[in-house]
Amino acid sequence: MKSKYVKRTQKDYTMQLKLQIVREIEEGIFTVSQAQRNYGIQSRGTVVKWLEKYGNFDPHYKVKTTIMKTAEQRLLELEQENRLLKKQKAALEQELANSDKKVILFDMMIDLAEKEYQIPIRTAKHS
Repeated sequence: MKSKYVKRTQKDYTMQLKLQIVREIEEGIFTVSQAQRNYGIQSRGTVVKWLEKYGNFDPHYKVKTTIMKTAEQRLLELEQENRLLKKQKAALEQELANSDKKVILFDMMIDLAEKEYQIPIRTAKHS
């Protein structure tokens, strides 16, 4: 019977995934152990190495430090942020298109009501 255990190396994890896990730990979303379990990483030490290498977090003292991020880290963060902003933009554009359609529909309904009931809805003055 074969074991389901598959030995992985650092190269099996993308830089984007490593940075995401580091960010989630630093933001308090996961502890090291929780991130390890959540992402199926076999060794806790792997996650700790990523924190030391890519993070602004000192796992021994649990104090944030002001280590500058590498250009590659910053680029990956900006690319991820850019993708998120593009998704948000597309969603807002869709909402705007739907709103425009509603305005046209409501305009048509008012035109129809004014004609059918012969009352000036748009030009009515409030007293």
